[in-house]
Formats: sequence, structure tokens, C-alpha cells
Amino acid sequence: MSRPKGEPQYVLCVRNDGYEASLVTRRLYRQIADPEAARRGLLRVVDESGEDYLFPAKLFAEIALPKAVGRRLAVAT
Repeated sequence: MSRPKGEPQYVLCVRNDGYEASLVTRRLYRQIADPEAARRGLLRVVDESGEDYLFPAKLFAEIALPKAVGRRLAVAT
């Protein structure tokens, strides 16, 4: 899914196998663009600690948020 540059991308955690302390299922997480990680099947995500880490992409589903919601989430982070 491509987003305009500078617009935050969010993903939904659908599984947290092996990452129970870092990820909560059914929660939105901010994704940080990392093309190299994506080529390796990973996503860079800001987890429950507030730091960004690499996680297997299969744990997440990409979602499209209305622009107004995305802007409000960006302000909250």
C-alpha cells in the first residue's frame, strides 16, 4: 500500500506469536518506512515500549485509514 510521503502508515496486529510482551493483537501500530526490512519480509513498527523494532510482516495487516483519522493519530504520537 503506498501512502503520500510524510503521511504515517498504520498496521493492525493480527498475531503476536513470540512477541506477547511487545505487541497486542487487534491494536494499531505506527509503521516506519524501511525498504530493506520490507525486502526481508519484516516491518519496522513502534511497539508497546514506544521504540521501533523489526517484526515479521505476517503478524500485521495493512489498513487504510481516512485522512482525518490518520492526521489525528499523528498528532497524538
